[in-house]
Amino acid sequence: MAIPEFIRDIRAKAGDTLLLLPGVVTVVFDDRGRILLNRRTDTGKWALISGIPDPGEQPAEAAVREIEEETGVHAVVEKVLSVFTNEPVRYDNGDRAQYIDIVLRCRAVGGEARVNDDESLDVRWFALDELPPLGPIARGRIDMALRDDPTWFAPATAPGAAHTGYPAP
Repeated sequence: MAIPEFIRDIRAKAGDTLLLLPGVVTVVFDDRGRILLNRRTDTGKWALISGIPDPGEQPAEAAVREIEEETGVHAVVEKVLSVFTNEPVRYDNGDRAQYIDIVLRCRAVGGEARVNDDESLDVRWFALDELPPLGPIARGRIDMALRDDPTWFAPATAPGAAHTGYPAP
């Protein structure tokens, strides 16, 4: 996964300090109801299209940009599905980050699905009954996109109480 230049600048000053970063995750449907996935170069696994907004960029703009950059597909954002703070991650180089994901349902409006940058090994549309192996969080996000529920977010806890879990939104 390419590290944005502004993150490199922060890392030069902050070292491997845990960074709280925004993320956008997209569930992109085409007119046949298929879902767009990429097989990531960093993990080799199939995933929803995602990325980090650039400074000053709105989440919907970042989502549309990431979809096009990674897959060649043009899309529009239809709905915010969830806002979710993930567990912290530690990268091979020692950097630590925790992402607040804004999950968006999107609709493809043009372009052609293809590997369009160095972040993907493969890009494909999948019918719902032919999805490749995906983790429970990605599956939960797809399930949310198929329903018309209100936006999901972790409920606030009482002052001083700790959040007790990370469900699969």
